Amino acid sequence: MSPEQRRELLAQAVPPLQEMPYWSDYLDTLGSQVKQKTVRQHGWSAWTKQESAGAPVVAGESAVGGSIRRPIGDRRTRVRPRRVRDDGGEAVGNPAARSPRVNSAADPLVKYRSAGISLGVWGYYFIAKLGLFWMGLIAFHALENLVFAVFILLPAASLRKLKNIINPLLAVVLLYYDSWLPPVGRLISQASLLSDFSPAYLFELSGRFFSWSAVGLLFACSLVYWIVSRRIRVGVLVILGMVILGMTQVLSVERDADKTGQDMNKVLGDFFTREAQRSISFTTPQADAVPFDVIFIHVCSLSWDDVLAVGLEHHPLWGHFDILFKNFNSAASYSGPAAIHLLRSKCGQTQHGQMYEPVADKCYLMDSLKLSGFEPDVVLNHDGKFDNFLGQLQTDGRLTAPPMSLEGLDAAQYAFDKSPVYEDLSVLDRWLDTRQKSASSRVALYYNTISMHDGNHPSGTNSMPNTRDAYKARLSRFLDDLESFMQKLDKSGRRAVVVMVPEHGAALRGDKRQIDGLREIPTPAITIVPVGIKVVGAQREGEALSIDQSTSYLAITYIVERMLEQSPFAGKTFAPADYVANLPVTPFVAQNEKVTVAEYKNRFYYTRGDDRWENYSEFDKPVAKP
Repeated sequence: MSPEQRRELLAQAVPPLQEMPYWSDYLDTLGSQVKQKTVRQHGWSAWTKQESAGAPVVAGESAVGGSIRRPIGDRRTRVRPRRVRDDGGEAVGNPAARSPRVNSAADPLVKYRSAGISLGVWGYYFIAKLGLFWMGLIAFHALENLVFAVFILLPAASLRKLKNIINPLLAVVLLYYDSWLPPVGRLISQASLLSDFSPAYLFELSGRFFSWSAVGLLFACSLVYWIVSRRIRVGVLVILGMVILGMTQVLSVERDADKTGQDMNKVLGDFFTREAQRSISFTTPQADAVPFDVIFIHVCSLSWDDVLAVGLEHHPLWGHFDILFKNFNSAASYSGPAAIHLLRSKCGQTQHGQMYEPVADKCYLMDSLKLSGFEPDVVLNHDGKFDNFLGQLQTDGRLTAPPMSLEGLDAAQYAFDKSPVYEDLSVLDRWLDTRQKSASSRVALYYNTISMHDGNHPSGTNSMPNTRDAYKARLSRFLDDLESFMQKLDKSGRRAVVVMVPEHGAALRGDKRQIDGLREIPTPAITIVPVGIKVVGAQREGEALSIDQSTSYLAITYIVERMLEQSPFAGKTFAPADYVANLPVTPFVAQNEKVTVAEYKNRFYYTRGDDRWENYSEFDKPVAKP
């Protein structure tokens, strides 16, 4: 075998040696790893100090002018500036943000951007509130919101964890303060009543706070804020907007509020001064006068606005009344105060703060009727336990007669607290049967019904339908029942004056300042109620009367007193006009515990009891009535 053949055979038996990397490349890789580890753990400044102390420069780089020069295009070692969020922090998910490779001390631009006015995620909060304010769904207290924004911007690194807890709490409190919801003190005082609400009713109430228009606005505001905040400091614009709004509010208050407040405080003071001097005296009917009964139908949750909302303004009952009030103010938006107003209606309107104090004997309606020869009767179509309603009738209205028993009657509905509510016609029929057996020549009946109260649901159902949708059916049934009762009363041969007067409305439509069903602010839509007077057992002469003047309870007792003095049953016919001459007129003033609404020069104003009056411009136009 020749030498060439042996070399060829050996080459086939031994594989070729792999090519080893250059030593300089290995040092490059090793140096790069050490540098990245040092920068990641101690920052870029630590690496530069290491090199300035005499550490060797990694191969592939050179020290020029005390700084490091890196190979162009080497993505592993190229410094990327941090992407700064709107709140001044590092962008989440950005690898460069996790390694602080830019020395802010040497880069004044980065330092300026980090220290600028930036609200971060709280910018969404303020933008959303400004949007809701623009829609009229909340108020906006600019000064308080500015203070909160300054607190957010305080650079207190040591208090960061504490601020993360405090800021959301302050945000919720401030949002509630800006809302139209009742004061927290009012909620606390009513907490025991809220505990009586069924879970189904509470769930329905919570759903009324939801608004698709508000959700759409908040989404649009958030989207715009997110887009704009990626390009400019939106926090500066938000702060500037709140400052401008605050200045506008201050100037507006200084220009209008002081004068308006002085005017309205005087208007309110003069109103109650006049009301304290007004009263109606009842006369005792002559011994030979034809006896008749007086029947007060006190209806919960019925206003003209509710009637229009469900389209029952043309129900036949309205045409059967001899006198129909179109602008009657119930003066309250809750049942207890409304009942006290009625039971003290022989005197002028009382301030809410004095309603639970004794008044002169001459002011009590049922007591005065008793002195005039009428035997008081009390009938409810419910148990009267909620909010101690029956107790208020007895204590503050001096309605001491025991209520008629409802035993044996079937419940037609169940209230929001699961208590039974009985059909109006069945209850009134039972009273009429009892009255027919009574030897009393004259009876004064107080009947209270909650058939239209918010939260009622039909008997035999476990779930609660939307009570607003069911309101029309319940109101139609009540109007039918009352019409049937008056027909039965007429056929029975009894003579009576029937006065239907609602306590307050149901607030079916609500407004921008309070949701449907909420009656904390006694607006005209809630307290302007349909009051009808029907003389049963006598023939009317002429057309029925429609009273459009601003009236209240004193007008009812005035007409009753005129009928005691000049009985509509004395002749063959009676003329309604004879009983409304010089009818007392009462300007619109409605109150709850903390809120007053009053009309002045065809404009409505309200106050929460702090002498600050605001124009309730939504009701400056005439309140809708049939």
